[in-house]
Amino acid sequence: MDKVRLGKTELTVNKNGFGALPIQRITKKEAVYLLQKAFYNGINYFDTARAYTDSEEKMGAAFEYTRDRIIISTKTGAQKAEDFWKDLETSLKMLKTDYIDIYQLHNPAFCPKPGDESGLYDAMVEAKKQGKIRHIGITNHRLAVAKEAIESGLYETMQFPFCYLSSGPDMEIVEMCKKADMGFIAMKALSGGLITNSAMAYAFLAQYDNVEPIWGVQRESELDEFIAYNDNPPALDDKMRAEIEKDQKELSGDFCRGCGYCMPCPQGIEINNCARMSLMLRRAPSQAWLTPEWQEKMKKTEDCVGCGLCKTKCPYGLDTPALLKKNYEDYKTFIK
Repeated sequence: MDKVRLGKTELTVNKNGFGALPIQRITKKEAVYLLQKAFYNGINYFDTARAYTDSEEKMGAAFEYTRDRIIISTKTGAQKAEDFWKDLETSLKMLKTDYIDIYQLHNPAFCPKPGDESGLYDAMVEAKKQGKIRHIGITNHRLAVAKEAIESGLYETMQFPFCYLSSGPDMEIVEMCKKADMGFIAMKALSGGLITNSAMAYAFLAQYDNVEPIWGVQRESELDEFIAYNDNPPALDDKMRAEIEKDQKELSGDFCRGCGYCMPCPQGIEINNCARMSLMLRRAPSQAWLTPEWQEKMKKTEDCVGCGLCKTKCPYGLDTPALLKKNYEDYKTFIK
């Protein structure tokens, strides 16, 4: 079973981390079953966030009696200290615990530091003194903020998008974390669903001994794939390398990763899926995206007024209105 040391935290986790964002979409009973099955099959690291609606509550229900045998990370999207403390207390209550192993600032637009106006980092330090959190982490999608956080030496873990579709600058973040002995947690390890071969995704990330991927799990079949890799981890072979190279060529350039930071749209457009529909149609069974429901959602892109709000919020600097238009025109060719 592959293990990863999360840098200076000295926490050792199973190479398969459980990303608990998707369990918002299933019942509490189903979520508890999946979480406990993961735990009893060797997965010991579970990541959630205050922003993931009832994810923390479901995790608390699953692990109330096995808390000391798992590692939990959660996140706060607070912009100021007052809201930080509210989020922390809510998370502790929902998770049914008196401490959080890794508490992360959730994709801040800047790098919080001691004494700044937000008071967020100072609150982190105080929470750690009180024993409510054990390690201070940060998550981000912005290269500049990620680099600043690493160079600051203030954070023990970095959660950042990383997969075999990542670019050179993303790889640099991984190396920077390794040199700084900072735990690296890879979000978007399947690139929001664009990567459909989990074995290839796992084998690629297994090359990096400091990288801990968290896989978003919603279905038992998905969980079973990753559990199987505990005892039989896929190895990167020539066939996989060829497929990865093919995917990298197909997905080079600007494409929507589906992170959702552009949302909500004032016009009610589901940007994070509609702006990458062309890729999803070609990389997943297309009928799932051609239902009357999805046709209606794609037609909604006609309501785009070009306000540009989504562009200002995109951490990748994409021209999302242009992507919406391009993807909708392509989509219409599939439903004729």
